[in-house]
Amino acid sequence: MSDEIIRIENLSKIYDTGEIQVEAIKSISLTIHKGEFVAIMGASGSGKSTLMNIIGCLDRPTDGYYYLEGENVMVKSDDELSAIRNKKIGFVFQSFNLIPRTSALKNVELPMVYAKIASDERKVKAFDLLKSVGLEGRAHHMPNELSGGQKQRVAIARALANNPQIILADEPTGNLDSQSSAEIMDIFCRLNRQEGNTIVIVTHEREIAEFTDRIITFRDGRIIKDEILKEAKHADS
Repeated sequence: MSDEIIRIENLSKIYDTGEIQVEAIKSISLTIHKGEFVAIMGASGSGKSTLMNIIGCLDRPTDGYYYLEGENVMVKSDDELSAIRNKKIGFVFQSFNLIPRTSALKNVELPMVYAKIASDERKVKAFDLLKSVGLEGRAHHMPNELSGGQKQRVAIARALANNPQIILADEPTGNLDSQSSAEIMDIFCRLNRQEGNTIVIVTHEREIAEFTDRIITFRDGRIIKDEILKEAKHADS
């Protein structure tokens, strides 16, 4: 199909510790289309974060194929993978990964620095992104002056800095209370519905997964269930 954005075929990942080989992912295949909002669920050690790292070009599989927008990621150099990460993928992590002694605004600017966008343009865009997540009044606050939910909003704004088509979020509500979690998921829903971002979230919480359109469940490195909760409106449909 023309609107495939992620296609994985017979993908495996083995970690070799020297004494033992751990098969984290066992010959899985799946397709994600543009504009989909997908949750990857499973217990700790099920392989879901390993898959997220491979989709995000942070790790390489041991075997199989991964196509991103029709391109074979497996043949890319490390520099090419770095360019893909900076241009096409926005990351949101459980631990926020903000730079501590740097304002919210500067944290959001960071990917644009790497993309060599001019300073004035960076500042305007970073402020607009903070405004889009309801934090325009916190632009000059340091991370230690923000609540957990506010830190995650900054992280989402930063993930959007270079207009990525894909947002990958690894346990984005893991450090948040239930109200902040719902607010963060509402932001992801809006980004998906209104902006057309393809969003993939890793979570072990069913109530978080149910914000999405599709839940892929992992157990022991395999996909055991792939549920469509509601039909996604694909970006080009």
